[in-house]
Amino acid sequence: MRLQIALDMVSMEEALGMAEKIHDIIDIVEIGTPMIIKYGMQPVRCMKESFPQLTVLADTKIADGGEIEARYAIEAGADIVTVLAAAADNTITAAKNVVHKAGKELYVDLLGVPDLIQRSKELEAMGVDYIGVHTAVDVQQSGITPFNDLKKLSETVCNTRIAAAGGITQDTLPLAMFSHPDVIIAGGALTTAPDLRAAVLAFKRRIITDQNRL
Repeated sequence: MRLQIALDMVSMEEALGMAEKIHDIIDIVEIGTPMIIKYGMQPVRCMKESFPQLTVLADTKIADGGEIEARYAIEAGADIVTVLAAAADNTITAAKNVVHKAGKELYVDLLGVPDLIQRSKELEAMGVDYIGVHTAVDVQQSGITPFNDLKKLSETVCNTRIAAAGGITQDTLPLAMFSHPDVIIAGGALTTAPDLRAAVLAFKRRIITDQNRL
């Protein structure tokens, strides 16, 4: 089980500063959609050039133009590229072909998909690398969490790695781990912590402890 930090509402300088503190202990660094909207692929490129050993995810949330947009992310140094599950099958397949040709991975985000079970089956048949549940920031304000969707996903998908995102904290981490995801994604719970490195280590200790219990 890997820990991914989502860097969303920070500047490029802040993102690089955060990575400097945790590059040896974090599993995946996500350059979030807000950063990509603001700065383009530059944060992805800078992160990979500064920390070449890091696994960098570009949260592009591709909805169309799968081939060209995935290529932009790969050329910038992304190891994992995201596409929306709501996108057309042709878009997802085109993005997958680009990232796989480069030896990289495709993550499909189930954000906003009404039939999670059916779409997950279709995605697995397409041969994507990750399928992730995601409770949007705007939806989290209503008290909704990703944990029920994660349980459904874990019961549906057999051969594809699964991930969970959406307001996960140290307190709610056991609820996510109950479904044995391959990747736990945390944003604000880490980036707003007084001591980022200590927060990442605490998350990882909790993951190891709960994994041993489970």
